[in-house]
Amino acid sequence: EFDVAELSLSSYLMAKSRGMPFSAIPVFPRRLFSLSQMWVNIEARIERPFDLIGKKVGLHSFQNTLATLAKGDLQSEFAVPWREIHWVLSKRDNIPFEPEKGIKIDQLPKGADAGDLLESGEISAMMTPHPPKAVLLGSTKIRRLFEDPKAEDLRYYTKNGFFPIMHVVAFKDEVLKKYPEAAQSLFDAFTEAKKICREFYADPNWSWLAWGRHEFEEQEKLLGLDPWPFGLERNRPNLERFVGYSLDQGLMTKKMALVELFLPVD
Repeated sequence: EFDVAELSLSSYLMAKSRGMPFSAIPVFPRRLFSLSQMWVNIEARIERPFDLIGKKVGLHSFQNTLATLAKGDLQSEFAVPWREIHWVLSKRDNIPFEPEKGIKIDQLPKGADAGDLLESGEISAMMTPHPPKAVLLGSTKIRRLFEDPKAEDLRYYTKNGFFPIMHVVAFKDEVLKKYPEAAQSLFDAFTEAKKICREFYADPNWSWLAWGRHEFEEQEKLLGLDPWPFGLERNRPNLERFVGYSLDQGLMTKKMALVELFLPVD
């Protein structure tokens, strides 16, 4: 439908490994720490990541980027084998794939709300990029897995050196054949847009947040001047780790080098 589009990193890697005809530039317009996005039912007796083993845990889909990141981070950061969790999916996956035998995966009926199931205790936990609706309505039955998720995110950043990538920007290959200069041009445009964006966030005239300037200064202190880097080399550890997660979870069909996955712009 589009010549250029923002895509899930996970779906892009799956598609690229299957030979689908589009290619990404190393621009990453969405990032999230997985640890802040883990929610639990307070009666499920989940006090630490290890307690998720054997529990029913909701995901939007098995292959979306947050789900892939959360599964991988649980295993690599906390020694929680993602294969020993019972996964419950709200949506069908975008790209067909065959899960590894023995993994417990159930699909919720159409129209079912995983947040409601989390509040009722039918599932014990949930990984979601937005707070469950029940939480926004004031539910006292759901809390984040980590008591201080910001501290956990900062520990992750300090240890690994990156704010995890969620999305990429990709071109149809047929467009690049016709306009080979377009990849570098759009990369440059995103780079300029990021500079403009930073100026807006630094200016309290443009923030909805009462302490927006304070938050901006704190982020610079904790995460440095640019936790949203573009370019391949500055994101290599992040991307290589995620490719490893994708391969381990059976999502990519083959291992690919980063130079095969991203266009040579910088």
